[in-house]
Amino acid sequence: MATVKLLSDDELSADAKAVFDDIRAVRGTDFINNFWRALAHDPALLKATWDRLKAVMGPGALDPLVKEMLYVAVSATNGCAYCAHSHTASARAKGMTPEMYGELLAVIGMANQTNALANAMQVPVDDLFKE
Repeated sequence: MATVKLLSDDELSADAKAVFDDIRAVRGTDFINNFWRALAHDPALLKATWDRLKAVMGPGALDPLVKEMLYVAVSATNGCAYCAHSHTASARAKGMTPEMYGELLAVIGMANQTNALANAMQVPVDDLFKE
């Protein structure tokens, strides 16, 4: 259950409506997901978050599918069910296959295990890796 009301389009401030309009235009859809509807209570935070997300997830050196898969990995590790579902759907829409998803989950599990082991044992970083 959300801790804030998910605002409908009729309940938006003018500033929040402008951000929703931009989300719709950039994504080419009328759908606005619940994350943005929750953030709409604070139009400044909504705009800042959307602007940063557009910059980070937009065109760059990394392929859009890779970015979505990274988002899934971080979301899984942070325990964010909302983001894991949202970005898994986005990764699938960008071409992630069931085999790729299986490998992604294996890497997430392996990285979490080896990270925990290295942290527990406080293994010093090899000098070669610091270069």
